[in-house]
Amino acid sequence: MKKYDVAAYIWPAYTGDEGRTRIFWPEGYGEWETVKAARAQYVGHEWPRKPLWGYCNEADPYVMEMQIEAAVDHGVNVFIYDWYWYDDRPFLEQCLNNGFLQAKNRSKMKFYLMWANHDVTYGWDRRISQADYDTIIWQGAVSSEQFRKIALRWLEKYFCLPEYYCIDNRPVLSIYDLQNLITGLGGLENTCKELEWLDNEAKKQGFNGMHYQLIKYGIVKTNLSGFDGGERVFHPQDLMDYLPFSSLTHYQYAHFAPMNTDYNEIMKLVREEWAECERDFSLPYFPHVSVGWDNTPRYSGHTDNVVKNNPPEVFEAALREAKQLADETNVNLITINSWNEWTETSYLQPDDRYGYGYLDAVKKVFDTND
Repeated sequence: MKKYDVAAYIWPAYTGDEGRTRIFWPEGYGEWETVKAARAQYVGHEWPRKPLWGYCNEADPYVMEMQIEAAVDHGVNVFIYDWYWYDDRPFLEQCLNNGFLQAKNRSKMKFYLMWANHDVTYGWDRRISQADYDTIIWQGAVSSEQFRKIALRWLEKYFCLPEYYCIDNRPVLSIYDLQNLITGLGGLENTCKELEWLDNEAKKQGFNGMHYQLIKYGIVKTNLSGFDGGERVFHPQDLMDYLPFSSLTHYQYAHFAPMNTDYNEIMKLVREEWAECERDFSLPYFPHVSVGWDNTPRYSGHTDNVVKNNPPEVFEAALREAKQLADETNVNLITINSWNEWTETSYLQPDDRYGYGYLDAVKKVFDTND
């Protein structure tokens, strides 16, 4: 019977262990501060929501031991950690380093990194996000020198671990912002050079190279060399002729579909997106399913970009479609947004509204892992 790898993204901000998070959440327990402060913003708005597991520190290994047990019991066997690097050092590594990697039962799961190399603005700070959303605090683009420093950290701290998720003995590294990657590295030619350098470094460690995974969304403005002045607009599929990516997936439905509508209507656009990925890319596409979208907790005023009608049974139907696509295209990895994106209201963790409903939906669809 076919085995599926079900991978859920983790937003590692539910801890106060990272001192720089106090810029956004001064009380010192991470973005739980925003979750606690969230209130309904219009009639029928389904907030506040409360976590059944409490506002726990996800950089605590005892907390992660509990979460690992719940994940694997419901068919989630891979965590994808959002990984950040700003101001010449990592940001929000504690949930992975101090939580998951110190958990006694970590061998029950795999994990891999999604390099969240986007810029950071005041969008995480609900006190001023609506007025100052576009002000950049940290830039996500990095130079070649920085990239090599980052890559060696990945190799030494993560890729070498038995729990790190590999495909064909290639560590999987997901890259969130292709535009920032190319901009920082100085054009397509140098980006290809740096990715090939890391591929060779991985081979020195006994791997078959790297498995680079593209997060698909948007167009990219760049030139081939970084120096010729001939900037062009590329769609992601065009760049795959230049860059050594091995697969693609998505991070969130919000990247390609309007969210202020019924989940079933969104799924019509999702099916079109899946078909486009299969039609326009030669790379394998790993089907993606998002639980929902509502980031109003991050704002002090009203916003209406909220998914409607996404209870667990509707999410379960979407998972079944993703599983069917995986079977038709002969892949076995499905990505889910997310394990814990509470302030975007797209999480599998149990809450006071649906209990374990979303996790139970995963278990019903992917129970072959039992």
